[in-house]
Parts: sequence; structure tokens; C-alpha cells
Amino acid sequence: MATHDELQSFVRESLSRGLKRPEIEDALVKAGWKTDQIDHAMDAYAQVEAFPIPVPRPKAYLSAREAFMYLVLFTTLYLTTFNLGRLIFQFANLAFPDPAALYDSVQSAHEAIRFSVASIIIAFPIFLYLSVLISRLIRRDPSKRSSKVRKWLTYLTLFVAAAVVIGYLTALVYNFLGGELSLRFALKVVTVACIAGGIFGYYLWDLRQEEQESEA
Repeated sequence: MATHDELQSFVRESLSRGLKRPEIEDALVKAGWKTDQIDHAMDAYAQVEAFPIPVPRPKAYLSAREAFMYLVLFTTLYLTTFNLGRLIFQFANLAFPDPAALYDSVQSAHEAIRFSVASIIIAFPIFLYLSVLISRLIRRDPSKRSSKVRKWLTYLTLFVAAAVVIGYLTALVYNFLGGELSLRFALKVVTVACIAGGIFGYYLWDLRQEEQESEA
């Protein structure tokens, strides 16, 4: 059975001999290789004009220092967004209180607001500092975009944001169909949609920018 190394060697040799990429891909498809395997092998080499040999692209790598930075970055992002949403939730609870538990809801809302504000005061500046620091490092060395930890945490963030938005929208439709939709709950859904949707949109855009740069 042919191995991945053999596929890479074939692609490299073919490119070295001046064969066009569509010709190489067509030959591999006819030989029985899967499309994702072919794409992975072809993407290993950049399309550099007028250069006699194939130019390899930077490979994804794992750095303990960057793993630490990205783990702290995304942790503070989660803490900031969660407590920002919780803060807005409590303001909604105070603006539209539940008459059945007015005193308890007010007391718990004040405690939740105090804790959320404290969390944001600590987590958000750390998130901003690391965001600026990592952006500077990437501008100096664009290959740092290939960090495996960065990609995994980015896709994890996309998954969490999408799951949260889908969950709250489902609850919104469920309550609407049951005739139990309140203004307070609708405001909470809008809050979640704005925060999680904004995070999803930004990181999806960032991934697309990275793909466009790698294809350039």
C-alpha cells in the first residue's frame, strides 16, 4: 500500500519536472488517491512563479510557550464573554423582575453583578494584552499562524459559540411556540446572539484570512 511519504515524494518530483498541478491531481485521482489526501500533499508546496524547484510551505508546529499564551488568551476570552453576558442578564432581571421572587432575585442579581464586574476587570485586560502581543509576534513572523494550539483552540471556540447560539435560538423558538416568550428572555437571547455570534464571526473571518494567505 502506498504511504503518505510516497505521495509527497511523487508530488515533489512531479512539480520539479514542471508538471501542472491539475495534471498531477488528475493522475493521483486515477491512481485511487482520495481528494483530501491529494489536497494535503499539494498544499505542502507553495505556488511560487518562475522558481525551478517546489517551495515547501511552513508546517504547523507546537511550542510550549505559545501553547501557554493561547490557553491563557482563550481562557480569558471565555471568562470575559461569559461574565459580560451574565452582567447583561442581571440588568435584564433587575429591569424586568419576577414578581414571585422579587427580593431574592434582586439580592442574587446584585451579587452576580459584583462578581461579573470583578471577573471582567481581571480577565479583560489580560486578554487585550495577550491579543496585542500575539498580533505583534505574528506580524514579525507570519509562520506563527501555523501554531497547532492556535488552530485547535480557534476551532473549539467556533464550536462553542455556534453551540451556544443554536441552543439559545432553539429555546427562543420553543418558548415562542408555547406562548411563554417574555421580554426579559428575548433580551437575553439577543445578548447571547450578539456576543457569541460576534466571536464566531471574527474567528471564522480570521481563519478565512489565514487560508487566503496560504493560497497566495
